[in-house]
Amino acid sequence: MKSLKLNLTATAMAATVALGSSFAAPETAQAEVAYNVGVHSKYLLRGIFEENNSTAVQGGVDWSNDAGWYAGWWFSNLGYSYETGAGDGKTNTNGFENDFYGGYSGSFGKDFGYDVGFIQYIYINVDDSDLLEATGTLTFKDFYVGAQYLLTDGWWGNSGDIYWKAGWSTTVASDIGIALDYSYYTYDSSDSSKLGTATTSSGGFRYFNVTASKPIGKTGAEAYVQYTFAGEDRAGQDYNDSMVVGVTYGF
Repeated sequence: MKSLKLNLTATAMAATVALGSSFAAPETAQAEVAYNVGVHSKYLLRGIFEENNSTAVQGGVDWSNDAGWYAGWWFSNLGYSYETGAGDGKTNTNGFENDFYGGYSGSFGKDFGYDVGFIQYIYINVDDSDLLEATGTLTFKDFYVGAQYLLTDGWWGNSGDIYWKAGWSTTVASDIGIALDYSYYTYDSSDSSKLGTATTSSGGFRYFNVTASKPIGKTGAEAYVQYTFAGEDRAGQDYNDSMVVGVTYGF
């Protein structure tokens, strides 16, 4: 993956001053900016919701520095829209999702890591969906466990909803990547007037994903196939299993 290195230290800090004396140049704080874009057969949100059941174009920008701080933006086109009070809620223009996130990651011990942060969701042409989530993840070698806690009420969740997840990934022969991801949801039942689906369940299995991926030569692109064993939503409704294929490119 190609990246852009940014020098975050002001050049004046290394300037030589008058009378022959000088300041020692401090160590340069390095940061990295990475870009990604992908085309997917559909956009399946958290295992069950088809945000776009046709071709989804997604991508983003990620910034991080060697101190552990990071920030980024992720986007996707959607296959629906929603307007509060507009009959069935649909409009003539499909929506667009923007996720803005930031946080801090680090490590401890020999094989452990952690990540804490926030995600701000900003939707275009989808009302009552600009929600805020707090996130936390622990890793051990190829395993991870994490949770995302919803902090605001909206169309797709209540403040207090928790999205739990755990997974494992590895690389096998021929650079084939294998990933297994499991998710469970617990729901806050204090439904707001914005909520799209009434809460009748305290929690339940959300999905189990099996993903295989492989780099496409030395192009920087990667192809993948993901099969999702789907669970249920906050109303206890079961969803059908699904498969998604796609190609991503990072630079």
